Amino acid sequence: MRILVTGGAIIRDDQGRILLQRRSDYGDWGLPGGGMNAGESIEETMVREVHEETGLVVTDYELYAVYSGSRMKYRYPDGNEVVFVMFIFNAKAAIAGKIAEDNKTLRYTDKEQESLQLEFKSIEEINIEDISTVQKPLIEDLKNDIRSILRT
Repeated sequence: MRILVTGGAIIRDDQGRILLQRRSDYGDWGLPGGGMNAGESIEETMVREVHEETGLVVTDYELYAVYSGSRMKYRYPDGNEVVFVMFIFNAKAAIAGKIAEDNKTLRYTDKEQESLQLEFKSIEEINIEDISTVQKPLIEDLKNDIRSILRT
């Protein structure tokens, strides 16, 4: 079983809504982010992944939480099993002028077509059943306002 280290971002708009990405590979929702490349810092990973998937440039960030342990086991559709170690950051990015007329959709088409949709949603609007399996604990913690740094 492989260990995957990932960096993800909680990006909020001026109404406090969280940017969620609907992924093209599985069709579920989660925070923008992805896997670390060799030689990168976890901060560099998060900044790069956010830019690749949303077009946004992270201007400031702080560590929100680190997720590891049994809740982070994941089986891909092809049967491969991994365990994620997720570093999640509260991040700021310049979003002015990038939100569509519906006042929730972030306008961006990524080259790799990883994102089907990018939407700002209030924590109350987020349906936990729509969230990717590995990020459900994170979204549940956000909904319950749990604030510890290390979570297993």
